Order: sequence, then C-alpha cells, then structure tokens
Amino acid sequence: MTRGIFKYLAVIVLIAVAGAGLWGWSVLSRGVSARDEPSSVEAFIARRLRRMAVPREARDAKNPVTASPEVLSGAMEHFADHCANCHANDGSGNTMIGRGLYPKPPDMRLTETQGLSDGELYYIIENGIRFTGMPAFGEEPASTSDEESWALVAFIRQLPKISAGEMEAMKKMNPKSPSELEKEERIRKFLAGEDSIPSSKSHEHHH
Repeated sequence: MTRGIFKYLAVIVLIAVAGAGLWGWSVLSRGVSARDEPSSVEAFIARRLRRMAVPREARDAKNPVTASPEVLSGAMEHFADHCANCHANDGSGNTMIGRGLYPKPPDMRLTETQGLSDGELYYIIENGIRFTGMPAFGEEPASTSDEESWALVAFIRQLPKISAGEMEAMKKMNPKSPSELEKEERIRKFLAGEDSIPSSKSHEHHH
C-alpha cells in the first residue's frame, strides 16, 4: 500500500469517526425523551438497516392473498382491533400511544411504507422491528404463509385511499377502554330499565 493511499484511507476514517462523534453528541445533547422526532440522519440509517435486516427471499415474496372485498373487510377489522392503537385507523400514526413512541410509527400512507415490497411488509408484521414499538405478531416458528398477515398487507395498500365511511366503521371496531365499557354498560342497564339515569357528570379520567 503506497503512502498516498494510506493517507487517503486515514482521512476517510477520521471523517467517519468525526461524523459519528458529532451525531452521538447531537443525540445526547437532545436528551433521551421519547417525545423528540428522530433526526434525518437517524431516520436514514434506520430505514437502511431495516431493509438490510429483511432477507432477500422475504423481500421478494409475493402476496398469495387476493384483495377481495371480503378479505379487505376482515383485514380492516383486524387492523382496527390490533394495529390502530399505535398506527391510527387511517395509518397516520397520530394516536396517543403513537406520539409517545420513539421512533414514531410511520405514516403508512406515504412512500416510506407504500414503497416497501409486499414481502417486506409481511416480514415486518410477522417479525417486528427491534428497538422500536413494533412487536412481532407472527407465531413461532416463523411462517411465510400466515393469511391474516398477508391480508393486512393488502389492507395497508388501501390506506392512501381509505374513505370516510370506512374510517367511521373502524371506530366501532376499535378496542374499548375500561371506562368506555363501563359507560356503555350503564347506558345498557338504563335502557333495559335495570338502573337509574346515567349521571351526566363523568368521573372518568382522560389523558
């Protein structure tokens, strides 16, 4: 190795180390609050690492499930019940839980998600993503033929054009909190003549 090449490589290494140091300092200077938005550098690195972490055969997998009205209807109910707490019914990620995560759930209507292959989306649903709030929903051992997960992939493709009517329907499918269930039970008992008029003054605690 010539002296000139050695110096060139040394400069590259020094630049890389300095860049990493500056990035680390910027992260530490902002603290460890989960309320912050990841920097553009963090987001760039995270997306690249995510893609590298998905095996090629998984990325190339094709969705075996046909996006029929029946399949999409079932997937919509599944999404509303299992995914919307973090991702929101419209896939925006704008929920109380979503806003408190770091990194925040992506807006699934945008290119960063819609540009992923069907196989990548399936792999992420089944296996989750480390160091994020995205858990693995697949069973052990890992499967490549979970029809519910493939149906969710088909539904995710519909998020950019979800209708107001579908959004309204999904609200009724979202899980209820204990206070909401208690309120519904009081109303049911009142309508059935089993209880007095529900109090208009709510003692429920809302965040």
